Amino acid sequence: MVHAAPRSRSTGGIIGVLAVAGIVAALSQTLVTPLISTLPQILDTNAADASWVITITLLVGAIATPVNGKLGDLYGKRRMMLISTVPLVAGSVICAMATTLTPMIIGRGLQGLGMGVVPLGISAMRDVVPPQRLGAAIALMSSSLGIGGALGLPIASAVAQYASWRVLFWVVAALTAAVAVLIWLVVPAVPGRAHGRLDIPGTLGLAVALVCLLLGISKGADWGWGSATTLGLLGASVVILLVWGWWELRAADPLVDLRTTARRQVLLTNVSSIFVGVAMYAQTLVFMQILQLPEATGYGLGQTMLAAGLWLAPSGLMMMAVSPLGAKLSDRRGPKTTLAAGSLVLALGYGTAFVLMDHAWGVMIAACVGTVGVGLAYGAMPALIMGAVPLSETASANGFNTLMRSIGTTTSAAVIGVVLSHLTIDLGGHTLPSESGFQVSLMIGGGVALVAALVAVALPGPRTRREARAVLADDLVPETA
Repeated sequence: MVHAAPRSRSTGGIIGVLAVAGIVAALSQTLVTPLISTLPQILDTNAADASWVITITLLVGAIATPVNGKLGDLYGKRRMMLISTVPLVAGSVICAMATTLTPMIIGRGLQGLGMGVVPLGISAMRDVVPPQRLGAAIALMSSSLGIGGALGLPIASAVAQYASWRVLFWVVAALTAAVAVLIWLVVPAVPGRAHGRLDIPGTLGLAVALVCLLLGISKGADWGWGSATTLGLLGASVVILLVWGWWELRAADPLVDLRTTARRQVLLTNVSSIFVGVAMYAQTLVFMQILQLPEATGYGLGQTMLAAGLWLAPSGLMMMAVSPLGAKLSDRRGPKTTLAAGSLVLALGYGTAFVLMDHAWGVMIAACVGTVGVGLAYGAMPALIMGAVPLSETASANGFNTLMRSIGTTTSAAVIGVVLSHLTIDLGGHTLPSESGFQVSLMIGGGVALVAALVAVALPGPRTRREARAVLADDLVPETA
């Protein structure tokens, strides 16, 4: 049965702590962005090797998220959230003290383990938040990744510019430790609902397949898309995923219940998540570069890293503000409508960029419109997932959905990277992305957002507020002896 939060614990406090936990996890992912150009000097290495500081976090986070979700279903979400904060603190401390590449990669890998906090927090809300507040709470928690990323960039830029870069990691370590204490004090412990044990072969198979897939996508531009290494990794990922799927369908306690995942509502939500992830990250890549390119190009806006981050910071606030509005729309029209509307608004953001990207304030407006769409879409996804899976599988299902978003952002980085590296101009001996390259990237992002909207339209009909609460009421029926 569902264990309601004790009266002594404020529901608002629980929601706030879980949302802050998600924002801090997102901060840990974006804090190295201002350091990208200086990492080779900081770590006494070359640019290609320094890029592993970002890649390793992506790989580890993608692998850990579905595993943490399954463990949360088995042993309790709060317990796994607390466990997830340990490597996040340890990784931040190691990075803060690093002077060479190897310890920095180790620390960033440990930080990647902390990304499971978000899907675990979303699933925990279903256990401890009253039904009448659940929609808004889930929307806020789901948007925390985008909020943390948008707010973290200007903060990290300012710290890196005016203080030691090591301060960034010490701050994240301290914030994570504080979040762990708050989770322990505020979030009620609910026993795990699933039975069985962790599927070790399935975990290893998914880990190897994801490493091959994401490594091939993220490093394909560096290694060459036609190289034996890239093609071998991508081919191996397909073969391993097929074998992994065969195993999961036969395992007594699968890591991912593929039969549940194949349900129309879950499947189409996950597909839409990939497309929204592509569109969201493409916007970030394009806007940040346009803001920082020199005005001599004729289309660059000549902003510093800090100024560019500040221009984009309001988009994070917009995502936070739209979360409760998206929850109300889902209550009245169903999360399917919210997902479709969010995808269309995201596409509108790209259209706005075409008209206004000649000005920094225009880029800010376009970013705000786009992130409103992302906030609506991201807030609807967990509601769609949890409305179609058993209560005992909410954490693993949300973890898998978060993985789909990660695949989308990784694919976006690869595709936009290829476009901008092939459509270039020469300025003062430097090769820079051309205006046509940005225009093509904007068309890709807008087109993918429209595809996400079409996929959302194909979802089953929306649940009304009364139907959604009836489902939640079923979850609240006590188990009989």
